[in-house]
Amino acid sequence: MNFQWYPGHMTKAKRQMQEDIKLIDLIIEIVDARIPLSSRNPDIDQLGQNKFRLILMNKSDLADPTATREWTGFFQEKGYFVVALDARSKAGMKQITDTIMEACKEKIERDRKRGIKNRPVRAMVVGIPNVGKSTFINSYAGKAVAKIGNKPGVTKGKQWIRFGKNVELLDTPGILWPKFEDQMVGLRLALIGSIKDEILNTDELSLELIKLLKESYPGVLHARYDVTEEQKETELLFEIAKNRNCVSKGMELDYSKAANLLIDEFRDGTLGRITLERP
Repeated sequence: MNFQWYPGHMTKAKRQMQEDIKLIDLIIEIVDARIPLSSRNPDIDQLGQNKFRLILMNKSDLADPTATREWTGFFQEKGYFVVALDARSKAGMKQITDTIMEACKEKIERDRKRGIKNRPVRAMVVGIPNVGKSTFINSYAGKAVAKIGNKPGVTKGKQWIRFGKNVELLDTPGILWPKFEDQMVGLRLALIGSIKDEILNTDELSLELIKLLKESYPGVLHARYDVTEEQKETELLFEIAKNRNCVSKGMELDYSKAANLLIDEFRDGTLGRITLERP
């Protein structure tokens, strides 16, 4: 199964970011806590050279807490400031402004020495589609200032948003990169919903998810669907369809319905707190 999705507006968005990077002090990069490395756009490191960096691991309520602690340490060792949060419930949001100020304290001190007071830190919010950038911005602002959607490609243009006296955020559209060198990265992105479902084979995707869950979280599928995990992935999906009464109009088992059920229940956390990669 080959994964790729790079619509034309992403090329335009990347060019715009290259222009806007000159205006900002800090890059706030939002990643999905379930795949913190795979949900990082490698182009951002190149764009953000010589800028202060903050990584926000969003959707941490859906991720394995042990893995989230490991990833926090991994990124901190590389010199990033890191906060794990759930932007929907606002868990972790209180730390954000303090962390931004800490990340940019050298810049704030330079301004003070030059007699510049109260100039807000200007930060660019970046991230791939569907990691929750708009939800984060709205939670941080305490009101709806950015468009939200549970599918990729909702934010199309850029917008500046002021937060009190200290911070100005530049929201940017979610961009992927033109080619996934590692197709496992593409698989993980597809599983969390960062690639449009309409261009995916969800039946195949569900079989890959079953394989990953059997390896890393044995017992989860049995607990949720009362299935035997020792069998092949296709047989396991068949059993999920049977046990969950996923049938078509002709009363035949509907594998696609079972596949979509499994993917949805992974994405919304029904299967539990699951992280698909470790540092």
